[in-house]
Amino acid sequence: MRKSKAVSAWSLVAASALVLSACSGGDSGSTDQNGSSTDIKSMAVGKAQNGENFKLADTPGYEGTVTVGIDDGYSGYNNDTPDTNSSYNTYILTAVLAGADVLDGNNKVLLNNDVFDSWEVTSKEPQTVVYKIKPNVKWSDDAAFDCDDMYLSWLAHSGKAKTADGKQAFLAASTTGYSLINEATCKDDLTFETKYTEPYLDYKGLFNSTAIMPAHIIEKNTNIPDITKLSPTGDAAQLTAAGKFWTNDFKGFKAENMPASGPYKITAFDANQKAVTLEKNPKWIGGKGGPSKIVVRAMEDTKAMATALQNGEIDVAASTQPDATAANTLKSLSAQGVTYGSGSQLTFEHFDLNYKRMFKDKALRKAFFEVVNRQEITDKLLKEVQADATPLNSIVFMPGEQGFKDLYGSKAGLGAEAAAKTLTDAGWAKGADGIFAKDGQRASFKISHNQNARRTQTVEIVISQAKAAGIEITDETDANFLKGGRLAAGDYDVALFGWSAAPFKAEQKSIYITRVDDSSQNYQGLSNPTIDSAFEAAVKATDEAVQLENYQKADQAIADEYATLPLFQTPSMWAFKGIDRTYMQSYNGVLWNVGEWEQKK
Repeated sequence: MRKSKAVSAWSLVAASALVLSACSGGDSGSTDQNGSSTDIKSMAVGKAQNGENFKLADTPGYEGTVTVGIDDGYSGYNNDTPDTNSSYNTYILTAVLAGADVLDGNNKVLLNNDVFDSWEVTSKEPQTVVYKIKPNVKWSDDAAFDCDDMYLSWLAHSGKAKTADGKQAFLAASTTGYSLINEATCKDDLTFETKYTEPYLDYKGLFNSTAIMPAHIIEKNTNIPDITKLSPTGDAAQLTAAGKFWTNDFKGFKAENMPASGPYKITAFDANQKAVTLEKNPKWIGGKGGPSKIVVRAMEDTKAMATALQNGEIDVAASTQPDATAANTLKSLSAQGVTYGSGSQLTFEHFDLNYKRMFKDKALRKAFFEVVNRQEITDKLLKEVQADATPLNSIVFMPGEQGFKDLYGSKAGLGAEAAAKTLTDAGWAKGADGIFAKDGQRASFKISHNQNARRTQTVEIVISQAKAAGIEITDETDANFLKGGRLAAGDYDVALFGWSAAPFKAEQKSIYITRVDDSSQNYQGLSNPTIDSAFEAAVKATDEAVQLENYQKADQAIADEYATLPLFQTPSMWAFKGIDRTYMQSYNGVLWNVGEWEQKK
């Protein structure tokens, strides 16, 4: 799953911002619990959560090791580069790295009050946001967590820092929001001030946990004496060195370069076993609860994950890749003390069509949409996980959100006859093999995805649907498709994956506007001036009605392009035993509040 960062500003008191997962509905404060075995909703809030603030409760904890199964493996400490940007890194790093915000299980945006005293808009013209860091916050290597780290985060994500030859010094997956900050200043060690060139309502989505890397590690490894003295237009050699380290050297795990600022630190990473070990961060100033040790294992086969919980090999099964057989297994384990939960996520499964290959032909894009019967996919693959699952008919909005309109019900699943007519009308003709062709190009292509049983099943269903229309599809499974650079490089015909979002909409801009450099998540090559201008207007808007109107305009233009076909809002499913309560947070996974887990009595 890919991640991004997206929030509805109109659904929050102040403001809010989307991840590759590989998005929620209504007021961003409720999630569907269809299928859960108990009152899962009560587990969606932190034990010490208070109003708009989050702190980890200081609980008795859990002596011993808790083993957690997730769908895919860890690849990078810096999760904000295009080739590491993955929900599966976020699911681990949420316990390791601290940021300004915490999202609870209801997708409520809270101040991380263990690390920050406040985030305050001190001026509207220009918009100025001041962050106050708590005294005595430290990285696990005893270095201060302070304003230097916030400044580095802005420098790396701003898109303004260039090498001598004019290229991006830091290769960030997205610059949305950060690029609007034209002044970032450390007023003192604990006070960070940001001034914006234009209003940005989703400011609370910036400087999240995965965005803040340790400035002192960059300084030590690049011989930069003080990162805060390095401006985006400053010494090109220093910017190049800092950007190269930030982009390339925070991958995998190297203990001396990858300290923790959250309640846990990474102590081991076995790439072959796809396992990460976390232990308590001794310098953490917040609550001291949670398990003594956590082992997070990648288990790509969701059915095997369910069996592992049944057999006592893991304590928590946490899957964002729902599987009907696995769901039934997990729900059957209540007599063993297992609690099962499921809920709608701020995540959607979709097909992206590559404009740089044969799908530059709009008729072929339209015909593909017409042959894909999403209701069949949803009924066969999701009903056992979430009984009321339905196809998703918007890219920008989730069902129940203000602004949601059905933009795909009239475009997708119209059948083989409609698709064949679309191709015929556009000059395609069936060959002797029954497959349409035009100008020597057969309507034959691959759907690429990572190793995932449900996605394989999805492609199998679509292959059958397309064959009847004279379209030939091949399944291409690549275990490293999402994290090996192929997706980011646009190396596919059709990509099947998910986008996972925080409750902010602004960062969807990076996925769909025209790509001008490598700091973009628009891997498919979509370029449409209406989409570009609508997102620009929405992100800059200060009036919520204007913002909503422009997000809807962008949503309609994406649909009219036949660029991305949404399949469904992906439900999560998780189960656990031996722990008092666990909740699968839509964006950050189950470890978002692991520091307050207790052993079940």
